[in-house]
Amino acid sequence: MSTETNFTIGFIGLGLIGGSIAKNVRRVFPNYTVIGYDTDKEALKKAVEEGVLDRPAAELNSGFSECSYIFLCAPVQHNLQFLEQLKPYLKEGCIVTDVGSVKGGIHKKVKDLDMETCFIGGHPMVGSEKAGFSYSSDRLIENAYYFITPTEKVNTEKVKEFTSFIEELGALTILLDAKRHDAFTAAISHVPHIMAAELVHTVRNMDTEDGILKQLAAGGFKDITRIASSSPVVWEQISLSNKENIKELLMQIKDSITEMIHALDRDDHSYLNEYFKEAGEYRETVPDSAVGLMEKSYEIFVDIPDEPGTLSTTTTLLALNNISIKNIGIIHNREFEEGVLKIMLYDDVSAKRAREILQDKNYSVYERN
Repeated sequence: MSTETNFTIGFIGLGLIGGSIAKNVRRVFPNYTVIGYDTDKEALKKAVEEGVLDRPAAELNSGFSECSYIFLCAPVQHNLQFLEQLKPYLKEGCIVTDVGSVKGGIHKKVKDLDMETCFIGGHPMVGSEKAGFSYSSDRLIENAYYFITPTEKVNTEKVKEFTSFIEELGALTILLDAKRHDAFTAAISHVPHIMAAELVHTVRNMDTEDGILKQLAAGGFKDITRIASSSPVVWEQISLSNKENIKELLMQIKDSITEMIHALDRDDHSYLNEYFKEAGEYRETVPDSAVGLMEKSYEIFVDIPDEPGTLSTTTTLLALNNISIKNIGIIHNREFEEGVLKIMLYDDVSAKRAREILQDKNYSVYERN
């Protein structure tokens, strides 16, 4: 990767992903020039104030003509428009990339615009239910899988250079063609988001006027549907951009649910047992350490007696050991969790240290599998 001080990188969109990669670039390559554009002027202002951007751009113009890399980090459909607007300003050898979780549409647009020699698709497998520059982090893509989907016409040396650049930012690269990428992400991200939203709709439609189901669902249900809180604008566009893959999987799920209904009708113990057994066995093989598409939560669950001062004693114990708590709450519905007290930490190191400290004081501490 180039170490020249005049290396310039542009960002179109400074939300969670764009802002995080820009911050990452600033941390790893402090001498690089970083310029950015966003329709959110507050995000631009904040990025300048924090020293992430050297120059904010009011519009897409010749200011981007000095860039060696340009990251398209806006919602999927907007990236298609920005790609066309940028074309006249690209210098020789510039590589345009994106961070969208759907690759088919933008690869088609690249081909239509005759930009295949300067485009390398990208998709960091990270995310959060939170959105915007305020939630961005210079470590978001660190140790996360990062799909790279080059076109057939882009120079292989350019692909190697870009791959090396992403790896220097701390990500784990995976080279994949656009079609296969979209099939994979439909299964591990897009359809799960739809299913999470559907579960929420199911409970919402059943809820009473006084919201009793909302209270009973707190805890495990809220955790497994966390991704349903993601940006509706982003997921509207993702769903439509990858609709064929999503529809195919939803039809498979529909068939599976129909079979489940038939199994219940015939009291089929064997089918039900095998259904849950296979799901559990496969889930156990999914690694805990990998950074996935959604932000990993670092949580411990603690048994504490219902006595005055117990909660403050627990939190004080962690504070005295310089452990910061991200969030804390009492779990009333423990159908899916062990432990009365849920403590959310900022990282894996803090979670492990908190567990050790509390266990040393004879607390019963549990972790989610």
